[in-house]
Amino acid sequence: MTIMSTVLEVTERRQGPADLLLLKGRMDAATAPAAEEHLTRLIEGGSRNIVVDCSELEYISSAGLRVLLSALKKLKQCGGHLTLASLLPEIRKVFEIAGFHRLFAIFPGVSEAIDSTERTQGS
Repeated sequence: MTIMSTVLEVTERRQGPADLLLLKGRMDAATAPAAEEHLTRLIEGGSRNIVVDCSELEYISSAGLRVLLSALKKLKQCGGHLTLASLLPEIRKVFEIAGFHRLFAIFPGVSEAIDSTERTQGS
């Protein structure tokens, strides 16, 4: 019998004009609320530019997609931006199958996402 560990580590820090959220592990129904808590706190605390670093995100379920979509909508309502960076191929495929790649700004790396945030603030 194999038992899958459902662990999601969420780390946040300020990087330039954006709040950076690193997701590490699996984002599913059991762990998505932890990411949602971080995102909600940032948004309610006044953050308007959030970059989600997915370089260590191994798995995302529909619950995880829902959390990201909800944060995107909240930020758009207040003139903010949610940007995704460094999606692993299997995570990118989930976004493409769900059609979410058309909703989110997705960048190959964190630095490109941060640069995009700086350009957005400058305009």
